[in-house]
Amino acid sequence: MNSFTPARLDEISETLGYRFGNAALLTEALTHGSTQKHKGDYQRLEFLGDRVLGLIIAEHLYRAHPKDGEGHLTHVLSSLVRSEACADAGDTIGLSGLVIIGAGERAKGMQLNRTLLGDAMEALIAAIYLDGGLDAARAFVLRCWDRQLNAPRTAVKDPKTFLQEWALARALPIPSYRIVSREGPEHEPVFVVAVEVKDKPAAEGTARSKRAAEMVAAEQFLKREGIRQ
Repeated sequence: MNSFTPARLDEISETLGYRFGNAALLTEALTHGSTQKHKGDYQRLEFLGDRVLGLIIAEHLYRAHPKDGEGHLTHVLSSLVRSEACADAGDTIGLSGLVIIGAGERAKGMQLNRTLLGDAMEALIAAIYLDGGLDAARAFVLRCWDRQLNAPRTAVKDPKTFLQEWALARALPIPSYRIVSREGPEHEPVFVVAVEVKDKPAAEGTARSKRAAEMVAAEQFLKREGIRQ
């Protein structure tokens, strides 16, 4: 299952700051379902990685902010484990250039899809956890999330809340969200949601739940308008 040459493995290991004992786990973590070269892809690892990431970030926040209450910690945790945050963390290691996807999808620029990158980042965390344990996964996560963990606390509001507060502060209508499309099987749907604020062009987000897609759409709106980077 390993599709990486020794030289490529050395290069990726240096990028990740971690060397896999089981290189097949690395390949699985970086393989999207659009390619038929391998029997497995990263979806099962993504499931596990989401939980590992949540534990690591929650533990870090608990230790780093002993005076914060449960409600605030939950709010900050949510902002740090959402799909866009995972994609941003993936940018720190050039993840878009590592994911193995089908030729057709790559030609369409699918490797730049923020939801895909977020999913792949969660899968990579799970692969490191399975290969090297929690300490290895923790070191990787805290390095990749360093900028976000140390960002000003005012910047950790989730994008929907941030966008709504921005609109209300300017006497604009509350942002409206609508489902553009819903595709995929019932057990694994993919939603495309658009958000609009008065006369500004709509921004779209794609994710596996309506709420997550709304978050991505709000984030895209904020970035496009230069409201929050």
